[in-house]
Amino acid sequence: MKVGITCYPTYGGSGAMATELGIALARRGHEIHFITYQQPFRLPSFLPGVYFHEVDVGRYPLFEYPPYDLALAVRMHEVVREHGLDLLHVHYAIPHATSAWIAREMLHETADDIAVVTTLHGTDITIVGQDHSFHTIIKFSIEKSDRISAVSRFLRDETIFTFGCAGCEVEVIHNFIDPAQYDRNRYEPVLRRQFPDRKILLHVSNFRAVKRVVDVVRIFAKVRASVPSVLVMVGDGPDRVEASDEAKQLGVDADVHFLGRIDDVAPLLSSGDLFLLPSNRESFGLSALEALACGVPVIGCDVGGLPEVVRNGETGVLLPPGDIDGLAAAATGILADPARWQAMSTLAAADARARFSEDAIVPQYEALYRKAVMDRPRPASARITVP
Repeated sequence: MKVGITCYPTYGGSGAMATELGIALARRGHEIHFITYQQPFRLPSFLPGVYFHEVDVGRYPLFEYPPYDLALAVRMHEVVREHGLDLLHVHYAIPHATSAWIAREMLHETADDIAVVTTLHGTDITIVGQDHSFHTIIKFSIEKSDRISAVSRFLRDETIFTFGCAGCEVEVIHNFIDPAQYDRNRYEPVLRRQFPDRKILLHVSNFRAVKRVVDVVRIFAKVRASVPSVLVMVGDGPDRVEASDEAKQLGVDADVHFLGRIDDVAPLLSSGDLFLLPSNRESFGLSALEALACGVPVIGCDVGGLPEVVRNGETGVLLPPGDIDGLAAAATGILADPARWQAMSTLAAADARARFSEDAIVPQYEALYRKAVMDRPRPASARITVP
């Protein structure tokens, strides 16, 4: 099948997962076309069966803000016609699903057609979607999609509650990992060599307010008071300065290391002892899944889709947001009990592979694609190439 994929190509879980999905589909024999404003950050320069089409967003004095959604629709239309795509798979409702609908309407003028699958990842529903100014267009774009998926049961239920979406069926397809990549035994323990006598706590995110990175530092400070440890912070975003300032105020800045954005986090995760994710909300928690796959128990919050990923008390501990003392106590207890840590680590890696491996999840997307393509009425001249 020939599939066009559109996502936000910069740092973030939705773009990472969309890219990994495209790569996995190409390995399974599909032809994949990424249509975005820059090459996705996890996409290698060259892969057989994978193509990148840049969206050129013109800048004119008349436009205070460049009309990316319209430029994207035009590029989608071009790529569909030039490469004979069967389906557009868009990640995030706006503007991507909206642009895909425009592109499909344009294709009708030339007797062509295209199926549209929309995957909802989180803030397009839980934050942006609940802004009154976007509510109507998101609802419209979702309802105009041929098939809809959400990355967690939580997000599916939130979508239905927020938008209603008459006649829409939202299928839950969880995010996934490549077990070969997220394998603790595959990598040299680079952080362990650097900090041989201390426990290593990790956090990976976009450092936005919802991630509560200041809480990450506060939890670490309490853990460090009783367990020799370091905190490794991977990523960047608006709250990085505030987190750095908090580390200085608490007197732990020498043991808090900000590494910035790193595309391949598996080698770092494989050196870790605990992963901290005290978010206000997680529609899924891809970074937590990647940590679990590397045998790193997760200390996080009992919110959103995270309980679908972390088995509370078995592969990590989940408590209410803002419970700094409780989260720190849970982390300290695990680190102080080597047998408990080892049991959690072993189960975390096994559970991630059993429930969220590439081989378990990607076929669900392929089945969704087949249903979207075969169920859509098409003009007589339209192509259908469904393997």
